[in-house]
Amino acid sequence: MKFVDEVSITVKAGDGGNGCMSFRREKFIPKGGPDGGDGGDGGSIYLEVADNYNTLVDYRYTRRFNAKRGENGSGKDCTGSKGEDMILPVPIGTTVIDAGTQEIIGDLTEPGQRLLVAQGGFHGLGNTRYKSSVNRAPRQTSNGSLGEQRDLKLELKVLADVGLLGLPNAGKSTFIRAVSAAKPKVADYPFTTMVPNLGVVDVGQLRSFVIADIPGVIAGAAEGAGLGTRFLKHLSRTRLLLHLVDMVPPDGSDPVEAIETIIHELGKFSPALTLRERWLVLNKCDQLLEDEQQAMLDDVVERLEWEGPVFVISASEHQGTEELAKAVMNWLDERKLRMLDDEEYAAEVTELDQRIEEEARAHIQELDDRKALRKQGLLNDDEDEDDDEDDEDGPEIIYVH
Repeated sequence: MKFVDEVSITVKAGDGGNGCMSFRREKFIPKGGPDGGDGGDGGSIYLEVADNYNTLVDYRYTRRFNAKRGENGSGKDCTGSKGEDMILPVPIGTTVIDAGTQEIIGDLTEPGQRLLVAQGGFHGLGNTRYKSSVNRAPRQTSNGSLGEQRDLKLELKVLADVGLLGLPNAGKSTFIRAVSAAKPKVADYPFTTMVPNLGVVDVGQLRSFVIADIPGVIAGAAEGAGLGTRFLKHLSRTRLLLHLVDMVPPDGSDPVEAIETIIHELGKFSPALTLRERWLVLNKCDQLLEDEQQAMLDDVVERLEWEGPVFVISASEHQGTEELAKAVMNWLDERKLRMLDDEEYAAEVTELDQRIEEEARAHIQELDDRKALRKQGLLNDDEDEDDDEDDEDGPEIIYVH
């Protein structure tokens, strides 16, 4: 099944049925009076989390959804039938955004959660409703109201406890294969992972966590290079980031520079994302001798001034992977208990999550706006770079588009 994490759809709720104007006409009853019934309410449209969905591919080609309208009222005080509600299944982790206002309508993060996205129209009134002591034969009716119509943008963000971060061919897919039953593609060329892969890591005694293999990040990813920001956003909902680094890159590059490249791209995409708990994992240690491994570790920690946890593993040889998985599980358990016991810590975590979501959304929207301006010829590539910086050797230059 193709992985699709962004779609745009249009939903139109059903209109309300019109009220009926009718009078009772039976033999020997010359003045039967009004008996026009009300119309039925229009059907509403809901989005509901479905357990068997993990992609938005069903909405890639079918983009318009119309709920049924309510039936009109009829004589003998018969009310029209209500339009049937339409329920659209979506995977867990779907964010619903109004395409016109960019307002977040809802975030579907719980199994079975349901969200109203288009309210059905209300029914019209039949002439029976207007009967009174001074209006014995009313000829007034009302039409049903129109159903709500909305253009929506659906964004899917995978829900995982741990996210794998690193340059292409850092060994992320190999690592997730080593610690879980997931079988992502592994090859010796960049971008073998084109979509996020989820795996459940079981550490025994009913203890497990979900890990996400995110496609490789390269320099310029925050501005759309490589796979761009399409998959960076999936990191925003993880609790812990494992930063995998190739200890012996085939191109002879510096591992420290690789680490700094990723940190730089995270900061450009969302400054708050750099504050997320992140562990450094030096991979492919089987290609070095023990003294070389220690020398590499000391050099990386010293040059980066790294203060967080550091692990040395070989995902292909399953060396150190079990110890890392247990350490992650223990950290997640401690974090869960602290969230329950420490209200201040829980508030800080919640605030950080919100900051990451807001910054990531603002960054993606800014890139979309630039792209639209380029298509209209209102923004050149030269103008797009450093147009807010001052020239130290000359007067300030203000660009007007």
